[in-house]
Amino acid sequence: MSVSTALESPKKVDYKKDFKWLYLPKEKPELVEVPELLYLTIEGSGSPDAPEFSEAVEALYALSYAVKMSYKSAVVPDGYYEYTVFPLEGVWDLIDYTAVTLEKENFKYTLMIRQPDFLTPALFERFLTEAGKKKPGLPLSRVKLTTLTEGSCCQMLHLGSYADEPASFAAMEAYCAEHGWIRASKTHREIYLSDPRKTETAKLKTVLRFQVASK
Repeated sequence: MSVSTALESPKKVDYKKDFKWLYLPKEKPELVEVPELLYLTIEGSGSPDAPEFSEAVEALYALSYAVKMSYKSAVVPDGYYEYTVFPLEGVWDLIDYTAVTLEKENFKYTLMIRQPDFLTPALFERFLTEAGKKKPGLPLSRVKLTTLTEGSCCQMLHLGSYADEPASFAAMEAYCAEHGWIRASKTHREIYLSDPRKTETAKLKTVLRFQVASK
């Protein structure tokens, strides 16, 4: 199913059904072409255990649910349709590539949540103002409305601890080498299908993805 077909449908859009190929891959590597998508994004650096990280996540969700619940507002957005809020995603990088050890304080990230295509820049500013009144302590001023196109990628579902992700990345890189692809950059994307506060570590589900290029 194409992105446009799913979003034009009168039924409720559910990413677990309409975009299963992007958000619910199997526990083995596969190649996928990721189209242009709309996100709310916020950049940061440092440990994901730090308060700043949690505040950034909360800011994204505050805005995302303001958009989701806008059908109850006095002025419903043009083109509004029912949908399930998309999961949190993060693109991860390092501040210093020369660092000997992988310290969490050396992490650089862009957190994001995909948005419905009816969210325009004008509506974004409206929801930014509304969310700011309800959640004045959050870093909402750092949130941006951004369109991203990943293109050709390798992805797989990682089950278990985040600390065990290197094994999954190794499997993905081996798969790419076997099929004539190479990893295009050192950054990678994680899509969080589980809430680590409520899920046993062994049952955590995370989509791992990185961009690829032909050899």
